[in-house]
Amino acid sequence: MSIIGSLIRQGTRLGAITGRRRLTPLEQQHIQLFRLLNKARNTAFGRYHGFQEALSAPDVAAAFTKQTPATDYQGMYDRWWVQAHLYDLPDICWPGQTPYFALSSGTSQASTKYLPVTADMMRGMKRGSRRMFFDMARFGIPDRQYTKQMLMVGSCTRPKQEGQHFTGDLSGILGLNRPIWLEPYYRPGRDITDLPEWSERIERIAAEAPGWDIGFAVSNPMWLQLILERIIERHGLRHIHEIWPDFSVFVHGGVFFEPYKASFEKLLGRPVQYVDSYMASEGFFAYQNQPGRRDMQLLTDCGIYFEFVPFNDANFDENGDLRSSQPHTLTLAEVRPFENYALLISTNAGAWRYLLGDTVQFTDTRQCLLQLTGRTKQYLSVCGEHLSIDNLNEAVRRTDGKLRAGIREFSVAGVKTGARWAHQWYVAVENPQVTPEQFARAVDEELCRLNDDYATERRYALQEIRVQFLPNETFLNWLEKRGKMNGQAKIPRVLKSGQLADFEAFLMGIGKVSL
Repeated sequence: MSIIGSLIRQGTRLGAITGRRRLTPLEQQHIQLFRLLNKARNTAFGRYHGFQEALSAPDVAAAFTKQTPATDYQGMYDRWWVQAHLYDLPDICWPGQTPYFALSSGTSQASTKYLPVTADMMRGMKRGSRRMFFDMARFGIPDRQYTKQMLMVGSCTRPKQEGQHFTGDLSGILGLNRPIWLEPYYRPGRDITDLPEWSERIERIAAEAPGWDIGFAVSNPMWLQLILERIIERHGLRHIHEIWPDFSVFVHGGVFFEPYKASFEKLLGRPVQYVDSYMASEGFFAYQNQPGRRDMQLLTDCGIYFEFVPFNDANFDENGDLRSSQPHTLTLAEVRPFENYALLISTNAGAWRYLLGDTVQFTDTRQCLLQLTGRTKQYLSVCGEHLSIDNLNEAVRRTDGKLRAGIREFSVAGVKTGARWAHQWYVAVENPQVTPEQFARAVDEELCRLNDDYATERRYALQEIRVQFLPNETFLNWLEKRGKMNGQAKIPRVLKSGQLADFEAFLMGIGKVSL
């Protein structure tokens, strides 16, 4: 039995027999906030916003909320993070000098974001990852499975040095900081992950894949699918289980998995278990801890304090921006099930009341189980249809099942047609028998079933559903053109303003569509 297998068995056993009362998620959140404020009280941000005074207040959370405005990336970077990023100044938002800045591949803005990554943040993320790994015992995975290797599909582990810090994608930064003793259990090795070109890394992975004994994979679904397809093509396989017979678990995150599931499973020789996770360049927030359900357990004691902003017109404008720096927020004790909330996070990387840009719904407030529903800016509502990313993904999943289209990627935008509106879909499908007209009818019907506002607007303001089929490579080539060809990049499901103009210009440039 390998070291990992022994750790898993010991960890699950200790978790089962411990008699000490576990703190509730609410108690854990109180502790996280106190620790965050206490550690950062002497930073420039902490002094300016009175963290020491907040720690002495009868209600620490209320004092912190009152004294610290809610903000987004631009608000944090332009006023605070820029000092640590461009000038390497210490003690700005977190004690000491910031060693890394993660380059975000988020879809809410087209420009590159520089997000601070500290040693405390990485320790918190590793703690959450260990807990997720231990909880896989609930999935009925046999002990011997933990002796297998893990395929980690991420970005280059050779970050760029800028002054006294390094920049790179978060997955590459985490890969660079893995414990040495764990390296034999991860694939690919540093000889491959250090390669800067994504296409070269894929070819090396495909070449060496038959010599690996993969039991787990951790990746964005889009990139793992590309890798498995290349391995199967290169070695003339029917499916990936011909060389990895023990591949049994796929931990995915970054995007909704449902649109990828049908085409992904064509690459398998037998079913695998899917484990959903919720990680971003700002931290590790939640993971699926039970088989057979989609919701995830919020990590309430890994260095992040959460607030929840009701995602409604009172708090957000039509562009998905906060209307006020003091929005109405709820604590973990106040949230209600099946209502949409935007996340505000305060973290051990020096993000303070930071609007993450994601929306969630709680499925169980007692156990702190939630599911992602979309993005504050990545929703579609040009004329009151109020479509969430969750609505779009579910409609595409149902459409794919009905038409057997083999949908790979899609994006949708709202466009003006005279005095009324239309939805413009861009879709990659594998089945040549399916037509754009069939897709348009089917997805329209499904969205009408899923969303009453959409059904209403289809009768009055939303005039037309347009569909353009594109090769899957078109989406990938667009990512490459934008410098986002890496293991964290993802296709935006809703194209707005600058992104839409950029995508349309790209399509016109390659002659795929006339707009």
